[in-house]
Amino acid sequence: MSVTLNVNGVNHTVDADPDTPLLWAIRDHIELTGTKFGCGMALCGACTVHLDGQPVRSCSTPISLAVGKQVTTIEGVQSKAAKAVQDAWTELQVPQCGYCQSGQIMSATALLESNPNPTDDEIDAAMQGNVCRCATYVRIRSAIKTAAKELG
Repeated sequence: MSVTLNVNGVNHTVDADPDTPLLWAIRDHIELTGTKFGCGMALCGACTVHLDGQPVRSCSTPISLAVGKQVTTIEGVQSKAAKAVQDAWTELQVPQCGYCQSGQIMSATALLESNPNPTDDEIDAAMQGNVCRCATYVRIRSAIKTAAKELG
């Protein structure tokens, strides 16, 4: 079955079962590989994308739920908050291995777009479920605070 997905502002026709995870449509059909496969059970956050501006785990979101909505991946995120987050990530050298970082950045960007001055508890809540095997959590929180200051 063919469905049309709007990914990063471009319509893509994908020939796949409606239950296919959005992650595989993005990676295998649309060939954007910045969104990572981590656990396949929505537990690690590596596959986080925005669906109408909200962070979702694309490994467990069927493409049928994305039809008619705006999907934004790490390749297409361009808001002021996204730029501030990406600049802070670079400035503070957040990534170690880097595998989880696209999901981390997508979650942090969604947080700052809805709350440009989050508390530590709000940062923890927004980033919950984004696992970093290298344990760069202190740098991640610092980068979010740095990005928030940039937005402020």
